[in-house]
Amino acid sequence: MSARILLVDDDESFRLVLQKAFAADGFSVSTLSDGKEISDRLKSAPPDVLVMSSDIPGVPGVDVCRDVRLDQALYRLPIVLLVPSGSEGLHLTALAAGADECLIKPFSPAELVVRVKNLLRRVNPALLDHLLKVGDLTLDREAHRVHRQKREVKLGPKEFKLLEFLMRTPGRVYSRSELKVSLWGDDATVDERAIDVHIGRLRKVISLGKADNVIRTVRGAGYSLGDF
Repeated sequence: MSARILLVDDDESFRLVLQKAFAADGFSVSTLSDGKEISDRLKSAPPDVLVMSSDIPGVPGVDVCRDVRLDQALYRLPIVLLVPSGSEGLHLTALAAGADECLIKPFSPAELVVRVKNLLRRVNPALLDHLLKVGDLTLDREAHRVHRQKREVKLGPKEFKLLEFLMRTPGRVYSRSELKVSLWGDDATVDERAIDVHIGRLRKVISLGKADNVIRTVRGAGYSLGDF
């Protein structure tokens, strides 16, 4: 599983603990420390689940919930709000504002991971399935193997992760910046042009030596896995 989590909290040590818990269960995690950055991140690289503390600086978590539910492109996004203990009634306010789950601090990281997985089972169970199939391509998340036309395709770790990301939504065009986040998260040292290199390698291997258009280049927009 590599469902994408956006984790927002201003406590670095707390973020790290939760990030490790999610990563250990196969999730891909990116983080933010300020509520003011959430809107831009949700638009540039939409996650599969938003996990945030209610008391983040910049924009209160409850306000973020309301804004997301009013956004036509994001209103279905699952949201888990982390609420400090002693905040009487805040969890009810958060649920009314659109949060799907509220967890009162302190809690165990394992409980948060379980709740997120249960939430995904309700709203997007395909993200928890270990097999992805698009046309004659099959990707097994658990075995970390890819087959095309019943032939196994050997991929490096980055190319595997990139193909998995593209196979989730065949036909959708992803920008280089979105693909960069899917591979390297928040690492600002990576040039977006590195995506071109990995796309080239992936294309070469999964084409099985033939000239086909499984991965399309959309000029000025990015890349897409053909919906074939």
